[in-house]
Amino acid sequence: MNELVTILNDMIWGSILIYLLLGAGIWFTVRTRFVQFRRFGFSFKTMMGSRNTSDANQISSFQAFCTSLAARVGTGNLAGVAAALYLGGPGAVFWMWLIALLGMSTSLVENTLAQAYKTNNGDGTFRGGPAYYIQKALNQRWLAVLFSISLIIAFGFAFNSVQSNSIAAAVSGYGVPPLAIGIGLAVLAGLVIFGGIRTISKVAEAVVPFMAVAYLAVALVVVVMNFAELPEVFALIFRSAFGLQEAAGGAIGVAMMQGIRRGLFSNEAGMGSGPNAAATATPHPHHPAAQGMLGMAGVFVDTMVICTATAAIILFSGMLEAGSGVTGIQLTQAALSAEVGSWGNHLIALAILLFAFTSLIANYYYGESNLRFIIDNKLVLLAYRVLVLTMVIWGAVGELQLVWNFADLAMGVMALINIGVILVLGKQAFAMLRDLDEQIDSGKPMESISFNRNKFEFLNKTMDQDVWTDGKAAVSTRRDNAVSGSMETA
Repeated sequence: MNELVTILNDMIWGSILIYLLLGAGIWFTVRTRFVQFRRFGFSFKTMMGSRNTSDANQISSFQAFCTSLAARVGTGNLAGVAAALYLGGPGAVFWMWLIALLGMSTSLVENTLAQAYKTNNGDGTFRGGPAYYIQKALNQRWLAVLFSISLIIAFGFAFNSVQSNSIAAAVSGYGVPPLAIGIGLAVLAGLVIFGGIRTISKVAEAVVPFMAVAYLAVALVVVVMNFAELPEVFALIFRSAFGLQEAAGGAIGVAMMQGIRRGLFSNEAGMGSGPNAAATATPHPHHPAAQGMLGMAGVFVDTMVICTATAAIILFSGMLEAGSGVTGIQLTQAALSAEVGSWGNHLIALAILLFAFTSLIANYYYGESNLRFIIDNKLVLLAYRVLVLTMVIWGAVGELQLVWNFADLAMGVMALINIGVILVLGKQAFAMLRDLDEQIDSGKPMESISFNRNKFEFLNKTMDQDVWTDGKAAVSTRRDNAVSGSMETA
């Protein structure tokens, strides 16, 4: 079984998906008129100014951004980058940067579509994602269900087991039994996930900025300590990227594939995971493409900032040695300890704990949203929650190679589905982006930007009738509509 799954993964990831995602990133970059560069400043301005909503029951754009970043930023940012450098050399960093820059436009498209096709929960919150826009825009429920099942397997179960296992490994040196770690994680995660998306988003809003800033502060200290070597490190990255220098893994092909795969796994642009968080928000400004802008910012922060910080720590340390066998999290720990002393090991352990735990709760929600798409039943949801927490406990003590391979396969399937769908629906996202561009260019203040669904014939017909009803994110609920005896329409 494991061999079959490995063969399928090699075929999907090595022969199809990487080129499809790379091609889609180029296509979306051109069709959006290089939006990731044109609107780079606006995306971060939107992120910083979107912490509040007009209704306390709603999920803010910033909370949705932190939830998606919580899922993106995990052990891969520490261990995965180290593995890419070990196998592909310093040049892998260049290709990681390139795929992130292209992926920013892909993320905008999928997050914009998720906002447009979200579902009103009736309590001031929303849910959505690829499954929702596949069914509503394409009327292909079977494909939407296949996507949802793949996501639940990958994010709800497998990746959460991996995150639990990573935490247990990181703190194993402190004498805490893995089973105790797994039970403790399950209890903490349970307190969060049983509170629903509001609790998950609030925890993400509190923890994600703290953990990111703290980790980046340490990386900045390392850069300052080695500032004189900075030009040489950049030169090494570019020489290795184009095969001009043999370093820690080989020529251009190895560096390229490792960097691209690491970038894709890390920022998840096009995978169809991030839109599940993006759909929960009531955006500010009140426009679907505004949340798409935050999707771009998330890709940038994940790869261009946090993954680059890990790469800088490793490259400055001199601990990267081809054939040494020191790779993954052990390489990151050794590199930081070489720079700042033995407390670097403790810092990496804490970083993994925070990164992995926030990934765990965000991954859970992605699964919940897709489970509710298939069947919205309280008992089924309870069973899902219990099973997720069971997998967290098992992950701390289990052997995960087959689980990890299944997760890769499930993620590959959902990515193939999502990238094909957003290529078909991309013109709807382009139209919404043009509408937002026109309002920005006209000098409208952020508070006055709005979305009029009547301007978009296809969207108006295929979106739910109780969202985006008045040029702003719908704040009326199905309960209110039931009381009034009518449903508000555009």
